[in-house]
Amino acid sequence: MTTGIKRIAISTGGGDAPGLNAVIYATTLAARNRGWDVVGIRDGFNGLLRSDDYADGGMIDLTRHRVRGIIHQGGTILGSTNRGNPIAYPVRQADGSWAEVDRTEELLERFAERGIDALVTVGGDGSLTIGDHLHRAGLRLIGVPKTIDNDLDRTASTFGFDSAVGFASECIDRLFSTATSHSRIIVVEVMGRYAGWIALHAGMASGVHAILIPEIPYRLEPVAELITQRAQRGSTYSIVCVAEGAVPVGGGRTVAAKAVGQAERLGGIGSKVAAELEALTGRESRAVVLGHLLRGGSPTSLDRLLGLRFGAAAVRALDEGHSGVMVALNPPTVDYVPLAEAISRQKTVPPDCDSIQTARDMGIRFGDESVAAG
Repeated sequence: MTTGIKRIAISTGGGDAPGLNAVIYATTLAARNRGWDVVGIRDGFNGLLRSDDYADGGMIDLTRHRVRGIIHQGGTILGSTNRGNPIAYPVRQADGSWAEVDRTEELLERFAERGIDALVTVGGDGSLTIGDHLHRAGLRLIGVPKTIDNDLDRTASTFGFDSAVGFASECIDRLFSTATSHSRIIVVEVMGRYAGWIALHAGMASGVHAILIPEIPYRLEPVAELITQRAQRGSTYSIVCVAEGAVPVGGGRTVAAKAVGQAERLGGIGSKVAAELEALTGRESRAVVLGHLLRGGSPTSLDRLLGLRFGAAAVRALDEGHSGVMVALNPPTVDYVPLAEAISRQKTVPPDCDSIQTARDMGIRFGDESVAAG
């Protein structure tokens, strides 16, 4: 099959995740081994839509030399942004106000002007939704799933998740010693807006005493009961792991900030839970927010390998004539699934899944248990 491809571009959008550079590395080498030129677009699509802001014109020539040694590096050498949606691009008006403008056609023209025949776009549900839109507008495009939250549907896992869970577990392990020393309750807040995969896996791996996730609305009375029972048995400390998007029964997510045109910025659930547990138990409580620490640092070997597999698979997909698909892990292989299907729903934690049952068998509480009358 003759694809007609001579030059491809790579873009990374949304929040950063360990393993992004592994995708860039494998995509670059796999494409160049086919005789294709490869360029990287800076900061999502801003490198094309605001090219005058960059000394290099908003694009990087991705040679073998340029990507040498980047596999182990965290972040993305291309840069990323959450504010470069070409469908609703923020543009300042003459009166100083801001308006959202559809710059899709302009972006497609920039691709054509730069001689770019196809795009590999790496991102989460937002970036892949944009990718599906660009594909439908006529751009040859392959999506690569990226999120530390592991909440993208149609793929068994996403790179960055293993690194996030590993680091969160290490932090919780360290907090056990200080919780024990001071006989405290420590509430550890981790990322997870709509899905509690990080909280569940990190909490289980570290042997915490309670886990609060978005999929299971909680009451703190069952957690407080467990903490009190532990204290009566001589265990005067407890650790609770909570996802930022966890919600109390009948309540909503805890919002730290909200700006016009942007998604709500979650935050504060850890402090809220710590204060309420202290009031319920009479025991000193502290909150620790891991936040963006989970995105940083060098990727684990597993995330490096998954990023490499995804990058190479994206190039194979283009070489085979595909467009509008996302590469997806379907062990033991990497398959292609339509972007429209991949973004149609999020992958959340099933409340009756084996991991939840395992945690319950270990005595971990989720805030939905019955409380003894008294």
